[in-house]
Amino acid sequence: MKHKTVDVWETTRRRLDVIHRDFDKIVVMFSGGKDSGVMLHAHLDYMREHGITKKIAVVHFDYEAQYQATTDYVTEVMTSNLDLIDPVWICLPMAVISEVSMYQSHWKPWDPELEDIWVRPLPDVPGVIHTGNVPDDFPEYDGVWDYTLQEQVSRWLHRRSGAERTAVLVGIRTQESLHRQGAIHREDKHAMWQSYRWTTKINKGVYNAYPIHDWNVEDIWAANGRNQWPYNELYDYLHLVGVPLHDMRVASPFRGEGQESLKLYREIEPETWGRVVGRVNGANFTAIYGGGRALGAGKVKLPEGHTWKSYAVFLWKTLPEERRAEMLPKIRTTMRYWTVSGGALTASTAENLRDNPPEGVEVEFLGAPSDGRKRKVPMEVVRFSRYADDLSGRGPSAEVPDWRRMAICFLRNDWQLKGMGFGQTKFRRTQRVQALEKLKETL
Repeated sequence: MKHKTVDVWETTRRRLDVIHRDFDKIVVMFSGGKDSGVMLHAHLDYMREHGITKKIAVVHFDYEAQYQATTDYVTEVMTSNLDLIDPVWICLPMAVISEVSMYQSHWKPWDPELEDIWVRPLPDVPGVIHTGNVPDDFPEYDGVWDYTLQEQVSRWLHRRSGAERTAVLVGIRTQESLHRQGAIHREDKHAMWQSYRWTTKINKGVYNAYPIHDWNVEDIWAANGRNQWPYNELYDYLHLVGVPLHDMRVASPFRGEGQESLKLYREIEPETWGRVVGRVNGANFTAIYGGGRALGAGKVKLPEGHTWKSYAVFLWKTLPEERRAEMLPKIRTTMRYWTVSGGALTASTAENLRDNPPEGVEVEFLGAPSDGRKRKVPMEVVRFSRYADDLSGRGPSAEVPDWRRMAICFLRNDWQLKGMGFGQTKFRRTQRVQALEKLKETL
């Protein structure tokens, strides 16, 4: 398919036809970024063209520490379309991952106990939900991971509306990442509405929908220009300071993937930056060193006199006890995975290991995986007698297991060990139990 704005727009209109035909409750997740903004404006234009007056819910999760330009844009959108939307503006102390501090694995925006150092005051507009006005039937939120709360809010809106089916529109594009591409196109996908692969069932009667998943970033800006839709002016500032088009993001600057943007606060909004430094531990240090080797960016050099194992152990001992306790179960899991059961590597990486085995480590090649999963490339199960020190050059650094990879996780304050292949989890087992119990109540 050619990615011309008119092509993707017509495809999106057909998806909106399905959404308004088959779903009696519609929720739009609006971050204030370019993708969710275009998705929302396209939807509002569609509603006006078709004379649809039944309001949609527009949900914005406010992370407190954000650019004023983002807040201004969200305020404009959420207050100028009240004929078609019910705004749901979440300002609650949920848990948000922080990878800028050795001591703080998460932080809580809008924490009422820290109101004196909030980055900005609570928004004073319709639809804001804060600790002083939370509805009685609202999901548990204090310390709940933000992504978990997003799903719970979707179920809450579905339940209180009495709808049979709710569509939750999410502005992701597969161009952004392989993970997003997999959400749409993975071969084993079954949980969707009818046969529409651009939907995903997340709960009984609740489906995520991705109406602009096949748009490119050029389509986004062409649509904004052609339709004269308002957009977040932060992108103009990012352009002026030299950020490439494909690297422009409106996201939490305290996540690992957002650390590079921290330093831009000083240039774009120095007043906001001054308050951010005092709000989240490690923000200033990461802004200074986040793009360098001190935090694992670029080519990390091994300190003289160390092996990667001894360096990783040294870094491990510098971590606070609480951080070590959170990470230890995952470290043990990855050790068992590669040294006991064996893990799947691409066939090309396995072949490289045959031709160039790591010194002092025995490698067993156990053949093709037998788990029945469909894979796009040939794979082979490999088992190591112990963790190798450095497998550089034998395969992609994100694939091969070694002490170098683990040391970089420690340097980056990667508490979730995403660099070792783990996904995000709850930060405390007790909160996970609470979240599961809460979910059972809604089923």
